[in-house]
Amino acid sequence: MKQVHTCQLCLIQAFWVQSLGVAMTRVAKFGALGGIAIAIVAVILVVLAAGGRSSNAAAQSSLTVNLPPAANDRIYASPAARGRPIVVIDAGHGGRDPGATGVSGQVREKELTLILAQALRHELVNRGRVRVAMTRDDDRYLTLDERAAVARRLGAAMFVSVHIDSAANPLARGASVYSLSDVASDAEAADLAARENAGEDGNAHGGAVDMMLADLAMRSQMSASADLASRLVNKAAGRVELRPNPHRFAAFHVLRRADTPAVLFEAGYLSNADDEQLLRNPAERAKIVLALAQAIEADVAAHARH
Repeated sequence: MKQVHTCQLCLIQAFWVQSLGVAMTRVAKFGALGGIAIAIVAVILVVLAAGGRSSNAAAQSSLTVNLPPAANDRIYASPAARGRPIVVIDAGHGGRDPGATGVSGQVREKELTLILAQALRHELVNRGRVRVAMTRDDDRYLTLDERAAVARRLGAAMFVSVHIDSAANPLARGASVYSLSDVASDAEAADLAARENAGEDGNAHGGAVDMMLADLAMRSQMSASADLASRLVNKAAGRVELRPNPHRFAAFHVLRRADTPAVLFEAGYLSNADDEQLLRNPAERAKIVLALAQAIEADVAAHARH
Protein backbone atom coordinates (compact mmCIF):
# COMPACT_ATOMS: atom_id res chain seq x y z
CA MET A 1 0.00 0.00 0.00
CA LYS A 2 2.86 2.40 0.78
CA GLN A 3 4.52 1.80 -2.65
CA VAL A 4 1.26 2.50 -4.50
CA HIS A 5 0.77 5.70 -2.50
CA THR A 6 4.32 6.88 -3.30
CA CYS A 7 3.90 6.21 -7.03
CA GLN A 8 0.62 8.12 -7.09
CA LEU A 9 2.35 11.07 -5.37
CA CYS A 10 5.14 10.99 -7.99
CA LEU A 11 2.58 11.08 -10.83
CA ILE A 12 0.79 14.03 -9.22
CA GLN A 13 4.09 15.90 -8.82
CA ALA A 14 5.06 15.19 -12.45
CA PHE A 15 1.68 16.51 -13.61
CA TRP A 16 2.10 19.74 -11.66
CA VAL A 17 5.68 20.21 -12.86
CA GLN A 18 4.60 19.78 -16.48
CA SER A 19 1.62 22.11 -16.05
CA LEU A 20 3.69 24.76 -14.31
CA GLY A 21 6.37 24.53 -17.00
CA VAL A 22 3.78 25.28 -19.68
CA ALA A 23 2.43 28.14 -17.57
CA MET A 24 5.95 29.61 -17.16
CA THR A 25 6.48 29.60 -20.93
CA ARG A 26 3.27 31.50 -21.51
CA VAL A 27 3.69 33.96 -18.63
CA ALA A 28 7.28 34.79 -19.69
CA LYS A 29 5.89 36.66 -22.73
CA PHE A 30 4.51 39.41 -20.48
CA GLY A 31 7.81 41.02 -19.45
CA ALA A 32 8.39 42.04 -15.80
CA LEU A 33 5.20 40.44 -14.58
CA GLY A 34 6.36 37.27 -16.24
CA GLY A 35 9.62 37.39 -14.26
CA ILE A 36 7.72 37.66 -10.97
CA ALA A 37 5.45 34.81 -11.96
CA ILE A 38 8.45 32.66 -12.86
CA ALA A 39 9.98 33.31 -9.42
CA ILE A 40 6.75 32.28 -7.71
CA VAL A 41 6.52 29.14 -9.79
CA ALA A 42 10.11 28.23 -8.93
CA VAL A 43 9.35 28.47 -5.22
CA ILE A 44 6.31 26.21 -5.67
CA LEU A 45 8.42 23.63 -7.50
CA VAL A 46 11.01 23.60 -4.71
CA VAL A 47 8.30 23.06 -2.08
CA LEU A 48 6.75 20.22 -4.09
CA ALA A 49 10.12 18.55 -4.56
CA ALA A 50 10.93 18.79 -0.85
CA GLY A 51 7.50 17.41 0.06
CA GLY A 52 8.03 14.50 -2.29
CA ARG A 53 11.39 13.66 -0.76
CA SER A 54 9.92 13.84 2.77
CA SER A 55 7.03 11.56 1.82
CA ASN A 56 9.37 9.07 0.18
CA ALA A 57 11.70 9.09 3.20
CA ALA A 58 8.78 8.58 5.57
CA ALA A 59 7.46 5.72 3.45
CA GLN A 60 10.88 4.07 3.35
CA SER A 61 11.70 4.59 7.05
CA SER A 62 8.34 3.52 8.50
CA LEU A 63 8.37 -0.04 9.89
CA THR A 64 5.72 -2.05 11.75
CA VAL A 65 6.96 -4.81 14.08
CA ASN A 66 4.65 -7.17 15.96
CA LEU A 67 6.20 -7.72 19.39
CA PRO A 68 5.05 -10.49 21.77
CA PRO A 69 3.59 -9.37 25.12
CA ALA A 70 6.16 -8.93 27.87
CA ALA A 71 6.51 -11.92 30.16
CA ASN A 72 5.16 -11.41 33.65
CA ASP A 73 8.10 -12.40 35.87
CA ARG A 74 7.69 -9.73 38.52
CA ILE A 75 8.46 -10.89 42.05
CA TYR A 76 6.38 -9.56 44.95
CA ALA A 77 8.00 -9.80 48.38
CA SER A 78 8.70 -7.98 51.62
CA PRO A 79 12.34 -7.03 52.35
CA ALA A 80 12.51 -9.82 54.94
CA ALA A 81 11.71 -12.44 52.28
CA ARG A 82 14.89 -11.96 50.26
CA GLY A 83 16.15 -15.33 49.03
CA ARG A 84 12.97 -17.13 50.11
CA PRO A 85 11.24 -19.68 47.81
CA ILE A 86 9.05 -18.36 45.02
CA VAL A 87 5.37 -19.33 44.83
CA VAL A 88 3.59 -18.76 41.51
CA ILE A 89 -0.12 -17.98 41.76
CA ASP A 90 -2.13 -18.59 38.62
CA ALA A 91 -5.50 -16.85 38.31
CA GLY A 92 -7.45 -19.19 36.04
CA HIS A 93 -8.96 -18.08 32.72
CA GLY A 94 -8.88 -14.42 31.65
CA GLY A 95 -9.25 -12.28 28.53
CA ARG A 96 -11.34 -13.99 25.87
CA ASP A 97 -11.75 -17.02 28.17
CA PRO A 98 -14.25 -16.01 30.89
CA GLY A 99 -14.59 -19.45 32.50
CA ALA A 100 -17.80 -20.27 34.35
CA THR A 101 -20.60 -17.75 34.84
CA GLY A 102 -22.43 -17.35 38.14
CA VAL A 103 -26.07 -18.37 38.61
CA SER A 104 -26.95 -14.69 38.89
CA GLY A 105 -25.26 -13.90 35.58
CA GLN A 106 -23.49 -11.00 37.31
CA VAL A 107 -20.00 -12.47 37.80
CA ARG A 108 -17.60 -14.63 35.82
CA GLU A 109 -14.91 -17.04 36.93
CA LYS A 110 -12.04 -15.03 35.45
CA GLU A 111 -12.96 -12.03 37.63
CA LEU A 112 -13.23 -13.93 40.90
CA THR A 113 -10.09 -15.99 40.33
CA LEU A 114 -8.10 -12.79 39.81
CA ILE A 115 -9.55 -11.27 43.00
CA LEU A 116 -8.65 -14.41 44.96
CA ALA A 117 -5.16 -14.61 43.45
CA GLN A 118 -4.41 -10.96 44.23
CA ALA A 119 -5.70 -11.36 47.80
CA LEU A 120 -3.53 -14.47 48.28
CA ARG A 121 -0.50 -12.62 46.96
CA HIS A 122 -1.16 -9.75 49.37
CA GLU A 123 -1.53 -12.14 52.31
CA LEU A 124 1.67 -14.05 51.50
CA VAL A 125 3.72 -10.88 50.95
CA ASN A 126 2.52 -9.42 54.26
CA ARG A 127 3.42 -12.62 56.12
CA GLY A 128 6.92 -12.44 54.62
CA ARG A 129 7.79 -16.14 54.45
CA VAL A 130 7.80 -16.55 50.65
CA ARG A 131 8.17 -14.52 47.50
CA VAL A 132 5.27 -14.43 45.05
CA ALA A 133 4.85 -14.23 41.27
CA MET A 134 1.61 -14.03 39.27
CA THR A 135 0.86 -15.51 35.88
CA ARG A 136 -1.54 -12.63 35.28
CA ASP A 137 -2.38 -9.50 37.24
CA ASP A 138 -5.04 -8.19 34.87
CA ASP A 139 -7.70 -9.42 32.45
CA ARG A 140 -5.57 -11.15 29.80
CA TYR A 141 -5.65 -14.49 28.02
CA LEU A 142 -2.75 -16.90 28.55
CA THR A 143 -2.20 -20.39 27.21
CA LEU A 144 -1.56 -23.21 29.65
CA ASP A 145 2.10 -23.32 28.70
CA GLU A 146 2.50 -19.56 29.12
CA ARG A 147 1.16 -19.92 32.65
CA ALA A 148 3.38 -22.87 33.54
CA ALA A 149 6.39 -21.21 31.88
CA VAL A 150 6.40 -18.51 34.57
CA ALA A 151 7.13 -21.19 37.19
CA ARG A 152 9.79 -22.80 35.02
CA ARG A 153 11.61 -19.54 34.29
CA LEU A 154 11.65 -18.48 37.93
CA GLY A 155 12.57 -21.90 39.30
CA ALA A 156 9.49 -21.69 41.53
CA ALA A 157 9.09 -23.90 44.58
CA MET A 158 5.35 -24.18 44.01
CA PHE A 159 2.57 -23.47 41.50
CA VAL A 160 -1.02 -22.86 42.67
CA SER A 161 -3.71 -22.44 40.01
CA VAL A 162 -6.94 -20.86 41.31
CA HIS A 163 -10.25 -21.78 39.65
CA ILE A 164 -13.97 -21.94 40.40
CA ASP A 165 -15.99 -24.92 39.21
CA SER A 166 -19.35 -25.32 37.51
CA ALA A 167 -21.62 -28.36 37.29
CA ALA A 168 -24.89 -29.40 35.71
CA ASN A 169 -26.18 -30.26 39.18
CA PRO A 170 -27.07 -26.93 40.87
CA LEU A 171 -26.75 -28.57 44.31
CA ALA A 172 -23.04 -29.37 43.84
CA ARG A 173 -20.98 -27.08 46.02
CA GLY A 174 -17.77 -26.81 48.04
CA ALA A 175 -14.05 -26.36 47.42
CA SER A 176 -11.73 -29.08 46.17
CA VAL A 177 -8.02 -29.50 45.42
CA TYR A 178 -6.61 -31.34 42.41
CA SER A 179 -3.09 -32.69 42.04
CA LEU A 180 -1.46 -34.23 39.00
CA SER A 181 -1.92 -37.87 38.02
CA ASP A 182 -1.87 -39.82 34.78
CA VAL A 183 -5.06 -41.58 35.91
CA ALA A 184 -8.03 -39.53 37.12
CA SER A 185 -9.46 -40.20 40.58
CA ASP A 186 -13.02 -40.22 39.19
CA ALA A 187 -15.09 -39.38 36.12
CA GLU A 188 -15.76 -35.82 37.28
CA ALA A 189 -12.04 -35.15 37.74
CA ALA A 190 -11.34 -36.54 34.27
CA ASP A 191 -14.06 -34.32 32.78
CA LEU A 192 -12.71 -31.23 34.56
CA ALA A 193 -9.19 -31.92 33.31
CA ALA A 194 -10.50 -32.41 29.76
CA ARG A 195 -12.28 -29.05 29.90
CA GLU A 196 -9.26 -27.22 31.32
CA ASN A 197 -6.91 -28.88 28.81
CA ALA A 198 -9.17 -28.17 25.81
CA GLY A 199 -7.33 -26.95 22.73
CA GLU A 200 -3.81 -27.56 24.08
CA ASP A 201 -1.35 -30.28 23.15
CA GLY A 202 -0.07 -31.92 26.31
CA ASN A 203 2.13 -34.51 24.61
CA ALA A 204 5.88 -34.41 25.20
CA HIS A 205 8.39 -35.86 22.76
CA GLY A 206 11.97 -37.04 23.25
CA GLY A 207 14.32 -39.98 23.21
CA ALA A 208 13.97 -43.07 25.40
CA VAL A 209 16.48 -41.85 28.00
CA ASP A 210 14.94 -38.37 28.11
CA MET A 211 11.48 -39.84 28.53
CA MET A 212 12.67 -42.13 31.34
CA LEU A 213 14.30 -39.25 33.23
CA ALA A 214 11.23 -37.10 32.66
CA ASP A 215 9.03 -39.88 33.99
CA LEU A 216 11.10 -40.19 37.17
CA ALA A 217 10.98 -36.43 37.70
CA MET A 218 7.24 -36.45 37.07
CA ARG A 219 6.66 -39.17 39.68
CA SER A 220 8.49 -37.07 42.24
CA GLN A 221 6.50 -34.00 41.20
CA MET A 222 3.23 -35.91 41.53
CA SER A 223 4.11 -37.08 45.03
CA ALA A 224 5.08 -33.59 46.17
CA SER A 225 1.92 -32.16 44.60
CA ALA A 226 -0.24 -34.69 46.45
CA ASP A 227 1.41 -33.67 49.74
CA LEU A 228 0.65 -30.01 49.01
CA ALA A 229 -2.97 -30.85 48.19
CA SER A 230 -3.32 -32.73 51.49
CA ARG A 231 -2.02 -29.72 53.41
CA LEU A 232 -4.47 -27.45 51.63
CA VAL A 233 -7.36 -29.71 52.56
CA ASN A 234 -6.23 -29.93 56.20
CA LYS A 235 -5.88 -26.15 56.55
CA ALA A 236 -9.24 -25.52 54.89
CA ALA A 237 -11.21 -28.13 56.87
CA GLY A 238 -13.57 -26.48 59.35
CA ARG A 239 -13.04 -23.01 57.90
CA VAL A 240 -13.99 -23.44 54.25
CA GLU A 241 -16.91 -25.32 52.74
CA LEU A 242 -15.38 -28.45 51.21
CA ARG A 243 -16.99 -30.99 48.93
CA PRO A 244 -16.91 -34.71 49.81
CA ASN A 245 -13.48 -36.25 49.10
CA PRO A 246 -11.97 -32.82 48.39
CA HIS A 247 -8.54 -34.08 47.26
CA ARG A 248 -8.82 -35.40 43.71
CA PHE A 249 -6.39 -35.86 40.85
CA ALA A 250 -6.24 -35.91 37.07
CA ALA A 251 -3.92 -35.17 34.13
CA PHE A 252 -3.96 -31.37 34.11
CA HIS A 253 -1.54 -30.04 31.50
CA VAL A 254 -0.84 -26.80 33.35
CA LEU A 255 0.23 -28.75 36.46
CA ARG A 256 2.40 -31.14 34.45
CA ARG A 257 4.22 -28.33 32.66
CA ALA A 258 5.03 -26.31 35.77
CA ASP A 259 7.98 -28.62 36.62
CA THR A 260 7.40 -28.05 40.33
CA PRO A 261 4.89 -29.19 42.98
CA ALA A 262 1.60 -27.87 41.65
CA VAL A 263 -2.09 -27.99 42.50
CA LEU A 264 -5.31 -26.70 41.02
CA PHE A 265 -7.62 -25.23 43.68
CA GLU A 266 -11.33 -25.06 42.91
CA ALA A 267 -12.79 -22.52 45.34
CA GLY A 268 -16.40 -23.66 44.89
CA TYR A 269 -19.16 -23.83 42.29
CA LEU A 270 -20.50 -20.78 40.47
CA SER A 271 -23.37 -23.01 39.35
CA ASN A 272 -24.51 -23.11 43.00
CA ALA A 273 -26.29 -20.01 44.34
CA ASP A 274 -24.89 -20.42 47.89
CA ASP A 275 -21.32 -20.83 46.67
CA GLU A 276 -21.62 -17.84 44.35
CA GLN A 277 -22.86 -15.67 47.22
CA LEU A 278 -20.05 -16.93 49.45
CA LEU A 279 -17.36 -16.28 46.84
CA ARG A 280 -18.63 -12.74 46.25
CA ASN A 281 -18.37 -12.00 49.98
CA PRO A 282 -14.96 -10.48 50.91
CA ALA A 283 -15.11 -11.89 54.46
CA GLU A 284 -15.68 -15.43 53.16
CA ARG A 285 -12.98 -15.06 50.53
CA ALA A 286 -10.59 -14.01 53.29
CA LYS A 287 -11.09 -17.39 54.99
CA ILE A 288 -10.16 -19.19 51.80
CA VAL A 289 -7.11 -16.98 51.29
CA LEU A 290 -5.86 -17.55 54.84
CA ALA A 291 -6.20 -21.32 54.53
CA LEU A 292 -4.29 -21.28 51.24
CA ALA A 293 -1.54 -19.05 52.64
CA GLN A 294 -1.03 -21.23 55.71
CA ALA A 295 -0.93 -24.42 53.64
CA ILE A 296 1.60 -22.91 51.23
CA GLU A 297 3.86 -21.80 54.07
CA ALA A 298 3.56 -25.19 55.81
CA ASP A 299 4.54 -26.98 52.59
CA VAL A 300 7.52 -24.69 51.97
CA ALA A 301 8.69 -25.19 55.57
CA ALA A 302 8.33 -28.97 55.25
CA HIS A 303 10.53 -29.09 52.15
CA ALA A 304 13.09 -26.75 53.73
CA ARG A 305 13.65 -29.27 56.55
CA HIS A 306 14.60 -32.05 54.11
